[in-house]
Amino acid sequence: MTISPEVTSASEVTDPVQALPSATLGGDSKRSVEQITLLLFITVPFAALVAAVPLAWGWGVSWLDLGLMTAMYFIGCHGITIGFHRYFTHGSFKAKRPLRIALAIMGSLAVEGPLVRWVADHRKHHKFSDAEGDPHSPWRFGETVPALMKGLWWAHIAWMFDEEQTPQHKYAPDLIKDPAIRRISRQFVLWTIVSLAIPPVVGGLVTWSWWGAFTAFFWGSLVRVALLHHVTWSINSICHAVGKRPFKSRDRSGNVWWLAVLSCGESWHNLHHADPTSARHGVLKGQIDSSARLIRWFELAGWATDVRWPARSRIDARRQAAPSDAA
Repeated sequence: MTISPEVTSASEVTDPVQALPSATLGGDSKRSVEQITLLLFITVPFAALVAAVPLAWGWGVSWLDLGLMTAMYFIGCHGITIGFHRYFTHGSFKAKRPLRIALAIMGSLAVEGPLVRWVADHRKHHKFSDAEGDPHSPWRFGETVPALMKGLWWAHIAWMFDEEQTPQHKYAPDLIKDPAIRRISRQFVLWTIVSLAIPPVVGGLVTWSWWGAFTAFFWGSLVRVALLHHVTWSINSICHAVGKRPFKSRDRSGNVWWLAVLSCGESWHNLHHADPTSARHGVLKGQIDSSARLIRWFELAGWATDVRWPARSRIDARRQAAPSDAA
């Protein structure tokens, strides 16, 4: 069965389509050079994040640096949450071609891997969520405290170094068939360079100094990438281990309120797993979901259509008999 570009629910993905073009940069397996590169992209920004506080104490941080860090963070974050996740993975809405391309590029600026691979991994995650076959469940090694600690590390970072990767032709054939999307996915290294270069270029030009370029690179590139990475990875780890579960789902996904703003609404994870194609994840009173707000603006502008907004009856049907907290 062939998947249409807008039908992206994980449960609808079936057998591989053999005649598709080459999938994306790196294919379905990670070579040693790619694993080394991945390690560098995890450790170097994280080292910058750790160094951020003492360095800020020593020589400060300018409003320009903070502005660049915030702007680049939320561009990349919404590129992931609206683009890679709600649109490309789950088909929560249909997008006009320019918006489709823009979301693919914005998500690539988050430096979280090629688009096709990201989507394939996430569709597989939904198919086997918190069960055998899930690429990054924190319950992989059991339910004891030591097993969960090991599982949280696996779900947060370690799974990305697993040589056995999700077959992209099986889980994302619709994206591979689109030449523009396939090209953007293959150009991941280019978009990474662009993402890391924008802050120092802007910082250097505004301050007309190398120091301004350096501080902008430190805050707007390194610290921003590290923060966004760990917030995104926390959805895989923390949101599948703790949090409130007011909705019925077949896994252990929970709502973690203190991650809501930084995750652009993704940490309302229990509703997402209860209703994966919903364009809004924060459906209860007071649940901030900036991604849903932007999708609504796209709809009003005519850029997005057929948005799958959650109906009240649909929300009520998915409620637990008695809301419970995770252990």
